[in-house]
Amino acid sequence: MANAQKIPAKMMAIAISEPGGPRVLKAETRDVPVPGPGEILIRVRAAGVNRPDVQQRKGAYPPRPGASDLPGLEAAGEVAALGDEISRWRVGDRVCALTAGGGYAEYVRVHAGSVLPLPAGFTYTEAAALPENYFTVWHNVFERGGLKSGETLLVHGGSSGIGTTAIQLAAAFGAYVVTTAGSKEKCDACLKLGADRAINYREEDFVAAVKEATGGKGANVILDMVGGDYVARNYEAAAMEGRIVQIATQGGAVASADFFKIMAKRLVHTGSLLRPRTVEFKAAVAAALEAQVWPLLGTRKVAPVMDTIFPLKEAWRAHERMEEGEHIGKIVLDVA
Repeated sequence: MANAQKIPAKMMAIAISEPGGPRVLKAETRDVPVPGPGEILIRVRAAGVNRPDVQQRKGAYPPRPGASDLPGLEAAGEVAALGDEISRWRVGDRVCALTAGGGYAEYVRVHAGSVLPLPAGFTYTEAAALPENYFTVWHNVFERGGLKSGETLLVHGGSSGIGTTAIQLAAAFGAYVVTTAGSKEKCDACLKLGADRAINYREEDFVAAVKEATGGKGANVILDMVGGDYVARNYEAAAMEGRIVQIATQGGAVASADFFKIMAKRLVHTGSLLRPRTVEFKAAVAAALEAQVWPLLGTRKVAPVMDTIFPLKEAWRAHERMEEGEHIGKIVLDVA
């Protein structure tokens, strides 16, 4: 391990003691990981909390082989040590990173290709709210979905971390943005972030509302985290040549599809998972983000929406907050 600052042998981490509810998240002492070739070690100052962490805690989303068994898919802090074959980063650099796991700890080992500099003026807690959401939204909305200026994006769950990110980025790149959310407060928050139309799905039929908002044309791109019975409704809400991008299935992973509707509208229904992708893929997304999105973050044209910050030892409270479903934006753990 080259170019390392003084690093302790042990660290505090939050582990999943057994599959179950939030209280199975327990503080324990772990060995500090050692970065291998192409990897860096980050002294974590803040870590983002995401739904895949909740699924992992429940035993439904295991880490990939070779990855840390600790939860935490994004972190921000300082570079503490460099493995071999690292040219860009230096010890002490302030960074944020997409991780393969292990973010709920004082130190995390990450591949250098998944690391980005802190945007100008950002705190560690703000920066920890970036990687998972921005990697996900950029790839799925702009690369897979091909959203262009002047098109309409429908974002389901607009008040979530993913949703607030998608609204801001789509608006910044010239799209008309329609979103769904579950309360007036959440809808109002979405409108303040740049959504042109916010639909309370508890009170309105989003299909009819989308058609009304688009003059009957429908949405060109739909970002969906629900699945289940939303699949057929998304097909109805989509424009001709529409692209539906699936990033989660909170409403069910199995649904019936009307293939005639797909053929008649020439729809594309695609989707992706971020965690299993290769380090090369993640490095390519990171490069695109640094070139096209990081300048927007540096000027605060877009920024993470922060809901609540909890101490690392109270990670269980962060998971409770997420499962309550009342949060708007990101939940973050303060590790400093």
